[in-house]
Amino acid sequence: MTGQNARRVTVVPNGPMLVEGPVELVTDDGVTHTSDRFVVAVCACRRSKRFPFCDTSHRKRVRDDPPDGAGQPPNPAAKAESDSRSG
Repeated sequence: MTGQNARRVTVVPNGPMLVEGPVELVTDDGVTHTSDRFVVAVCACRRSKRFPFCDTSHRKRVRDDPPDGAGQPPNPAAKAESDSRSG
């Protein structure tokens, strides 16, 4: 990839991925989303009402799922089971 075509992606801990724009994002359902902004915040928590773009929903609640579950919503049943073991 040449420097001219390269895009920088910055992963924000407990936040979005910041991608230097303009970008085209293709979601798992095949829909293409475009943005011509200088920097695009891409949702990594899947809580955004504007998914695949970040709307800062990640700030409302701290993720409680392990890093290997990235991109999936937290599992409330697993949390309840974990809470019952620790109590």
